[in-house]
Amino acid sequence: MTRDAGTGERPSFGTYGSAITEEAEIANRSRLAWKKEQLRVWDLLQLFTPWLLLTISTAIYFSWVLPASGERFWPEGASALGLVTVSVPWVLFGHTLPIKRRTLRPVSAGIYFVGLLTLCVTLMTYSEIFLLFTIAGFFHAYLLTPWPLGVLGVLATSVALNGSAMRVWANPTPGMLAEFILIVAVQTAAIGVGILLTARSEPEERKREELVERLEAALHENAGLHAQLVTQARESGAQDERQRLASEIHDTLAQGLAGIITQLQAAERSASVHGETEEHVARALRLARSSLTEARRSVQALAPQELGRAHLPDALRTLTERWSQDQGIRARVEVTGAREPLSPAIEVSLFRVAQESLTNVAKHAEASRVGVTLSYTGPEVLLDVRDDGRGFAKGVGTGFGLTSMRQRIRGVGGHVEVQSAPGEGTSVSARVPAIAPGSTRAQEETDR
Repeated sequence: MTRDAGTGERPSFGTYGSAITEEAEIANRSRLAWKKEQLRVWDLLQLFTPWLLLTISTAIYFSWVLPASGERFWPEGASALGLVTVSVPWVLFGHTLPIKRRTLRPVSAGIYFVGLLTLCVTLMTYSEIFLLFTIAGFFHAYLLTPWPLGVLGVLATSVALNGSAMRVWANPTPGMLAEFILIVAVQTAAIGVGILLTARSEPEERKREELVERLEAALHENAGLHAQLVTQARESGAQDERQRLASEIHDTLAQGLAGIITQLQAAERSASVHGETEEHVARALRLARSSLTEARRSVQALAPQELGRAHLPDALRTLTERWSQDQGIRARVEVTGAREPLSPAIEVSLFRVAQESLTNVAKHAEASRVGVTLSYTGPEVLLDVRDDGRGFAKGVGTGFGLTSMRQRIRGVGGHVEVQSAPGEGTSVSARVPAIAPGSTRAQEETDR
């Protein structure tokens, strides 16, 4: 068998197309993950902002403002503490728990917001430090639906906040009122625009996120169904091939063996008649040679016997050790990576590559050492057969062996690369996807 040269198969356009599709899918998932993270951060702000502001304002009031004013804890401090105590369950049951449980409704959100603003205004009569807690009203206004109620909530919060800060109600003047109205208007417009944009974009983003998740689940399910269909098609093809081989064996080998038996029996009966024995024996030899030819042709379509008794690494060791003993050439097998179960078609294809490569070494290489390496790299499995023989120049020969080898590996989604140079030995490398076996482990072969 003549060895052919080559540097491997170039990836097909479909490979590049798959890579581009995969990159686009990764980019889309990254974009969706970023938007999902934005929504998650906003939800956390909605949850923890009122608690943080209430805690800060209460701590400052009781540790700094109240002692600095010279007021005793009773009655002003006790009244403020009572309002804070009321605020805690109001925020907990009216806001935090409904948001976490996704049970907040428009009516309950409106009632909660009015009560919250009332508590904030009352607390601000004790100290302006509770302005911090009132800022939570801007965040909670986003929960009011439809969006005009949210804008109205921002307006009410801005009036309460700035009215207390500027002491508009104590001694109003035209200039102070104009400044107050301007601040409230600008503040309401700025935050209200955010409410309007959120009201339009957030539901769409959440729906799009749910749609993409359902789509990914459907794609995953379709991929599973596709793999199942491929497995069933391979099993069906293997069964058809077995039936074809059984018919061929019955029509050729069985009939040839039956003819041999008949001729030998006839020779036995006519042993006393000179000439007839030699004729029957000659016919038996012709039938035997013909049957042997048919047997060799038929068994080539069957899975290797070594893989019927062991998995690929052990089968390669058995093959290489037997080859080394027969040829008198040192050979070493090395397996790297974590072993993973492979599809029977993958195992058979890699075994045939090793078998054909060792046959070529014995016929043409004049090598003293041979190395066989099987590498499990996760998504792929690599098989390398290297020798230190005489090698060959690029473009010399187009033997059937390497052509058949490439076709076999291409049939399972891989490719073969051959590297050689005169006096530098030869390396045959096969790279295939690490496809796991299906529900049934049929011993089959894809090269028919």
